[in-house]
Amino acid sequence: MNRDVVKLIQDVLDRIALIESHLEHITTFSDYNSDIKTVDAVERRLAIIGEALWKADKMEPSILVSDKKRIISLRHILVHDYDLVDDATIWLICQKSLPILKAEVETILNSK
Repeated sequence: MNRDVVKLIQDVLDRIALIESHLEHITTFSDYNSDIKTVDAVERRLAIIGEALWKADKMEPSILVSDKKRIISLRHILVHDYDLVDDATIWLICQKSLPILKAEVETILNSK
């Protein structure tokens, strides 16, 4: 795997860590939804994750990330179709999908 792809995958892992830190003391959707700074921060980090995966996928399409296309699509929605963003969906992504993505990118980085 070339260095640029490794950097992009590392960026994904770093942004996941930031999201985890943003959500460290937030345990319910209600708490998340009422904290606009956290909502903004999480959405920004998810957009960066989508952009990094899009760029990495262009360089190396064989990267094994199970929801790669959906993650890239989420980035488009967050940046261009922001009025379609549903906070409950973002919360669920953080709770259910980010741990899976984290495990996948850790595996990719550990196998380089």
